[in-house]
Amino acid sequence: MLQRADFLSRAWRWRGLVAVGALLVPSRLWAGTTGKIAGTVVDVEKAPVVAATVALTGQPFGAFTDAEGRFSILNIPPGTYEVKVSRVGFRPHVVQGVVVSADQTTRIDAQLQSARITAETVVVTAERPPVDVNLTSSMATLQTEEISLLPVQELQDIVNLQAGVVDGHFRGGRLGEVQYQVDGVSINNAYDNTAGLKLDRSLLQEVQVISGTFDAEYGQAMSGVVNAVLKEGGQRPIFEAEVFGGGFIFPGREEARRTEDDFQPLAIRNFTVTASGPSGLPKTTFLANARRYVFEDYVMGQRIFLPTPTYVDTLASLVPTLGDGKEVVLGYSEEWSGAFKITNTSIQDAKASYQVILNDIDSRRANYAFRYNPEALTQQNTFAIAHGPDWTQTLGKGTFLDVALRQNYRTYEDYAYEDPFDPRYDAAGKLYTNPNLPGVYLWGVDLARFEQMTNTYMLKGSLSSQVTPTHLVKTGLDLQLPEVRFGVPGHLVYTTVDGVEGLVRYLDNPPDYPAPQTYWPVIGAAYVQDQIEMEDLTLRAGLRFDYFDARSSLPSDLSNPANAIAGAPLSTPDPTTPKLKVSPRLGVAYPITDRIGVHFAYGHFYQYPSIGDIFTNADYSVLARLQAGTNDFGRVMGNPDVEPEQTVQYEFGYKQALSQDFGYEVSAFYKDIRNLLGVEFINTYNDATYARLTNADFGNVLGFTLALNHRAIGPASLSLDYTWQVADGNSSDPNETATRAEAGEDPRPRVVAFNWDQRHTINMTLAISKPDAYSTAAILRVASGQPYTPVIEAGFGYGLETNSGRKPVGVLLDLRADRWFTLGGQRMSFFGRIFNVFDTRYFNSAVFESTGSPYYSRFPVNDEVALEDPTRLYPPRRIELGFTLTAGR
Repeated sequence: MLQRADFLSRAWRWRGLVAVGALLVPSRLWAGTTGKIAGTVVDVEKAPVVAATVALTGQPFGAFTDAEGRFSILNIPPGTYEVKVSRVGFRPHVVQGVVVSADQTTRIDAQLQSARITAETVVVTAERPPVDVNLTSSMATLQTEEISLLPVQELQDIVNLQAGVVDGHFRGGRLGEVQYQVDGVSINNAYDNTAGLKLDRSLLQEVQVISGTFDAEYGQAMSGVVNAVLKEGGQRPIFEAEVFGGGFIFPGREEARRTEDDFQPLAIRNFTVTASGPSGLPKTTFLANARRYVFEDYVMGQRIFLPTPTYVDTLASLVPTLGDGKEVVLGYSEEWSGAFKITNTSIQDAKASYQVILNDIDSRRANYAFRYNPEALTQQNTFAIAHGPDWTQTLGKGTFLDVALRQNYRTYEDYAYEDPFDPRYDAAGKLYTNPNLPGVYLWGVDLARFEQMTNTYMLKGSLSSQVTPTHLVKTGLDLQLPEVRFGVPGHLVYTTVDGVEGLVRYLDNPPDYPAPQTYWPVIGAAYVQDQIEMEDLTLRAGLRFDYFDARSSLPSDLSNPANAIAGAPLSTPDPTTPKLKVSPRLGVAYPITDRIGVHFAYGHFYQYPSIGDIFTNADYSVLARLQAGTNDFGRVMGNPDVEPEQTVQYEFGYKQALSQDFGYEVSAFYKDIRNLLGVEFINTYNDATYARLTNADFGNVLGFTLALNHRAIGPASLSLDYTWQVADGNSSDPNETATRAEAGEDPRPRVVAFNWDQRHTINMTLAISKPDAYSTAAILRVASGQPYTPVIEAGFGYGLETNSGRKPVGVLLDLRADRWFTLGGQRMSFFGRIFNVFDTRYFNSAVFESTGSPYYSRFPVNDEVALEDPTRLYPPRRIELGFTLTAGR
């Protein structure tokens, strides 16, 4: 298997890299992992207080005020703190509940009173404003305390709740245009540019979701950034545990879903433990987390048949082999995951840490066609680990050097049996269906096989300096060396030889049946960013330089790509050219008053297409069989020499706090999307035509977001956002143009709605809570219908204009309730969660093109199989009950 053994063999190379890095590097302010507290200290006469001490209680962070009473404290991990301001001759001033967010400035202004009046300490409680008039773009930030109250479990659940995010699409962009980071370092998989790790909420200290423009320090993204900051150990030992179980329940709706309504109370099981605190070593703390999660889908199968058929000699034919008839889950996921982080501050002016995050997931995708033969399905395994050291070095007053080394390793395997020569493949044979029972496989096994491995070594560093009280300058470098391998590990093909059909294995028989191929691109970047903070203006300006080298080659003459055309000029391997792009970024926030502000942001964002896209079908020798005067549109050739995709974004916003507890923000945005991966058609010297990838597609997005935030008054709080947007372009998928050409449709560019164009989206969160007593939270999501292409008759050629129809509106409601209590000095709680409270059957899923409905078709005979498939509908109501324990806090 790829995963564990392969990773261990590569780990020795990684140990060498870590050792070299430890020797060369003398991390924690790069790419949004720490925040800043700044402000002024004055006396009752409004005169600046010089040399006042500003310190975070119980933390090694502090500063002195300058001649104008100003101070700034950098490199503060996200969290909630107490700030103490003191000066001889003045009463101590303490501000409690100061919330610090990654890459943002929290402002604290203090007025000191003379100690001659009284020596008592002045204590005030900081309150986060309902809107931040100093933000230069749209960004949502959630702290661990807020996350714990919501009916969410993983990082992706949190992301999908934010304004402008639709099923992973940020403000109308394609999937794979978002940069996912943990502690400021990318966890994206270079194969498809999606998040390579799953993160449980028990690990998250803070989550930032940037759906608008973003600073120059963020790259390889065009639509947004998700920055997750992990928890780390403190000076007090803390133990936390969470246990819950549950299942799907939809009484009285089994007919509507066409599946049995049998409640399985332990179909979902979760066990999570987290321990943190002093490690026993000098100035060393740790955090350790482990999770076991089991998910069994609500769609059940029955083992009526086995994959291997039975030969009937007298009839010289095959019949199904009967199974034990046992009811089994059709789809499932079994996950082991965890993290370990150790932090040391024993070296003066330095902080060192090492972290490991691990996922190991065995799963099986539900496919209703296998409901009577479930053992014939393929199984999937994902093994992912990200690990490496971080180092932060204080170089002077307000200057920090940060360095991170990472190895991001991920494998994915999908097959029925690991060994392509497994005799069970021969015994089972091809999948077989009976016309009398359409859409059901009676015997055979799924012959699909695929594997993918990404092993990326990363070096990231930045130098940050508060060069003046108003200028925070950051400059950094980023180097990624991914090794990406993907393909079919043994092709299984039924071939007829001498009139006898048999199963043939091709381990490496290019160009039709190649073995998995490996690629070694180089990705690098450098940036400079200046954050200017004045009393009446905040400006974030930056410049980013991105470098990409595919380190591959292409035929020099695309009109004779396989040198198979007699008399034509010969084609030779032509190396791909390195790409260098420069991206300016600018964000401006202008506070008109302390409660009203406007902001404007503009930026160019470049992203190199995923390795999996550009290298698939990149062996042009397969075109040697392309006959003169024919077309081949079904196989789109890869192209590792494409240019980076580009988006130019504009955003303008207005925000106002109507009171201390209620505020709103309106943001309008526009995205001009160019050089998207698409298809071009190449003519050969013998008048044949083939398709290959190039920078051909385009699009644009226009929209606005209205966000309301009503901070807690007593026990209740409310937040609501509404997004209206129009997202359209010439194609929703890089291969769409070739698909249209193959179907005989007009392949010329036209502007239509993207598949994920959702005009209206509403997210509302209502919470009612009393600290250490109870809490309830509800999340309501309303989504207008996404596009589909209607048809007026069954059969080819009866489709109307692409994506001219709209699916139905979808509504989802999720709930969570906690009851807290203390037993034996330990904090405990019982909680319950209900997902899809109303048992909604439809939410952004498939519809029948003839009706626009997910429930019925005008051509029931043609759509008989789809009508019977319950997996087309949204998962039913899910109930979970659990228990938490917190000791030592």
